[in-house]
Amino acid sequence: MKKPNWKRWLPQRLRYRLFGAFMVLILLPFSALNVYNYQQIESLVEQKISEQSHEQLVQMYRSLEDQMSIAFKTLIFLEQDSAVRSVLTSPDSRTPLENKSLVEEKFKMINNSFFLYNPSVYFTLLDFYDSVYTSYLPKTALAYGPYLEQFSERLGEISIPKGGKDSHPLQPEELFYRWDARDTNPVLRELSSSPYLLSLYAYMKDSGGKRYGLARISIDYSYWFQTMLKDSQTNQEYYLITGSGETIARSSKTAALSPEVTREIALHPAQAYLTDPASDTLINYVYIESLDWYMVNRIPLSILFTEISELKQRYFLTFFGFTGAFVVMAFMISATFTRPLSHLQNKMREVVRKNLKIRIPEGRSRGEVLELTRTFNTMLDDANQMINRLKAEERQKEAVHFHMLLAQMNPHFLLNTLNTMKWSAIRSGNEEISEMCVSLGKLLEVSLNSQVELVYLKDEIELVQAYLHIQRIRYRDSFEVTCDFDDKLEYALVPKLSLQPLVENAIHHGVGPMEQLGQIRIGIYRQDTGMLMLEVADNGIGMEESRRQQTTRTRPGIGLSNLRERLRLLFKGQSELEVIDTKPGTLVRFSIPFLLSTPYVQKRSD
Repeated sequence: MKKPNWKRWLPQRLRYRLFGAFMVLILLPFSALNVYNYQQIESLVEQKISEQSHEQLVQMYRSLEDQMSIAFKTLIFLEQDSAVRSVLTSPDSRTPLENKSLVEEKFKMINNSFFLYNPSVYFTLLDFYDSVYTSYLPKTALAYGPYLEQFSERLGEISIPKGGKDSHPLQPEELFYRWDARDTNPVLRELSSSPYLLSLYAYMKDSGGKRYGLARISIDYSYWFQTMLKDSQTNQEYYLITGSGETIARSSKTAALSPEVTREIALHPAQAYLTDPASDTLINYVYIESLDWYMVNRIPLSILFTEISELKQRYFLTFFGFTGAFVVMAFMISATFTRPLSHLQNKMREVVRKNLKIRIPEGRSRGEVLELTRTFNTMLDDANQMINRLKAEERQKEAVHFHMLLAQMNPHFLLNTLNTMKWSAIRSGNEEISEMCVSLGKLLEVSLNSQVELVYLKDEIELVQAYLHIQRIRYRDSFEVTCDFDDKLEYALVPKLSLQPLVENAIHHGVGPMEQLGQIRIGIYRQDTGMLMLEVADNGIGMEESRRQQTTRTRPGIGLSNLRERLRLLFKGQSELEVIDTKPGTLVRFSIPFLLSTPYVQKRSD
């Protein structure tokens, strides 16, 4: 089946394509942009209202936090009050009525001192002698057992010593205090219409950390919630819901949130606001993490967008009028400059046929078409220059490749000659020359292997030992070398021939000119930062003396500069090389990333 060719429906002439481009690329996007901008305006209005509502909810949240903070301060005040401690620890020193009057007087003083409190805050104290003290008068008698059971549920098992006299310090795993956001105390419920109370359950302890009583401070958040909403707008609704979606306080008895909204709020606690299409309202909320509660505010959208809708209608009527005028002008403009472009197109085709060897004449061109013609001619010149440059570079690459092949012949010739000298020394019985040839052969073989840049540390140490074997014969054992590294590092990867030039410098410029026995130390260790540190230190004549003795040297040294450049190329700025004058001697140290490559060993199966 033949595929439909949708391109045949496109205009073929440039004039109509340009006009279509104006329509598709300018007019339609501009129209879409205007629609988008109005949507953004609505979103900004919605966001602004949400921010204001959110700020009000945050203030309410902070007010609740202040209530909780003052409740905690009140607990500390009661805990530090000597009279209260005396009542709870030594109830027999007074009559029960005196104890009750004293504690109630403290409760009244707290209500007068902490002005943020109101009648919706209730206090309860328990000692370890079966006594209960409250700031309220329940309808039923105060029973010690049920109160102690409630404290045990919140703070863990509470063991009362016999007689209540020997209090114990808190253990590390025990709770000192705990907030209960769903306190269902039936005695306090007699005084409040809230389904739950927000209660602080805590141990009372002395300065030594020993417990001597229990305290509960309960906040009637429903009363507090209604107090905070006295000055709120009447066309808005406020809710206090739990994390499970249960409404525990509301601004009016008829207000209600749908299960879908409460579920959406619980799924996105940090979103701060959402839109409910079912009720056409904007819903703002604040998550109270410590209590797993949400403060919610609901605003009807009809109040927000009435004036914006009228403005939108007037704007789009004006917009479509100007759009018609724009379409006519776009068609006229497209017809004006398509003719010179057609002429330029024909000239470009002629240039392509003649392999970029001619230039487009600029005399008949004007304005933008003239600039386009000049630019195209400049591009032709640059293209011809680039072609010539590429040809020259190709010839240079072939020459460099030829010299590289030629340069590989000399080391191979030296290695073959060295093997011949080794076997000649073996036949003549000269073991010293034979061993020197073997050591030098190892160094040449490594230098010939240009495909490997990183080697095992143990292989690098072997190369250093081969080099040292030659130098000991030359200097007649006038120096000693120690190598210190952990066996676990023998398969660490290091740059090839990185230690050898440092040891060579230590011999030639450090311990070589000395009359006494020289010491060279090679140290390799891993740092906590994940870097491998390699050091070569000597007790030689030092850097300054070495420079003075080599003033007649004509060829500059390349060992350290070569190593520094190789480290830069291999590790891209993650390595560092430094030379330290230790007086006496010199320390050369470089660090590289620690790379471990343990060889794979296949286990034999029995």
